[in-house]
Amino acid sequence: MQRAPVYMDNHATTPVDPRALEAMLPFFNGHFGNAASVQHRFGWIAKEAVEQARKHVAELLRAQPKEVIFTSSATESNNLAVKGVAELYRSKGNHIITAATEHQCILASCRMLQAEGFEVTILPVDRFGMVRAEDVRSAITDRTILVSVMTANNEIGTVQPTAEIGAVCKERGVLFHTDATQSAGKLPIDVDAMGKRRVLERWP
Repeated sequence: MQRAPVYMDNHATTPVDPRALEAMLPFFNGHFGNAASVQHRFGWIAKEAVEQARKHVAELLRAQPKEVIFTSSATESNNLAVKGVAELYRSKGNHIITAATEHQCILASCRMLQAEGFEVTILPVDRFGMVRAEDVRSAITDRTILVSVMTANNEIGTVQPTAEIGAVCKERGVLFHTDATQSAGKLPIDVDAMGKRRVLERWP
């Protein structure tokens, strides 16, 4: 008797949730307008749907809708965050801190920035894959502009102490970025409790 294959990589990609598919189907056919084209009804319907989605995501993260920016993928979001901060705050500093177990898109971005003259500290993790907030504190210098530590690891499942790390970053006036792709919808996420939004508001 032939056994059906077992798929065990749902953290990488997974079938679309039937509820998400049901919500999206009208926009693959009848409501196919461009949300940026607000001169006609097709665009109005699409724009309203995008804004509703923005509100839902904001509620999930306990953020404000205006703080939610849609991208095509988590990899694009991570690249935008890391490289964007590096470019914007280069005059303030050139030091970035991340962890050894970060997603490859974070580590690749950091390697690229190193080639451009940035200093990158890659923190080790313990046997559970955990980064200690105190290690982040010790690694921060006067030239640190960003700390990036993912919320939940996509391969080993470690949930990092992002609230504590965020508090350290807030105390030191350093931007904190976390890749929360694997935790959204599974663990509570509060951008205020993690210290991220208030840090962002302190920078000009």
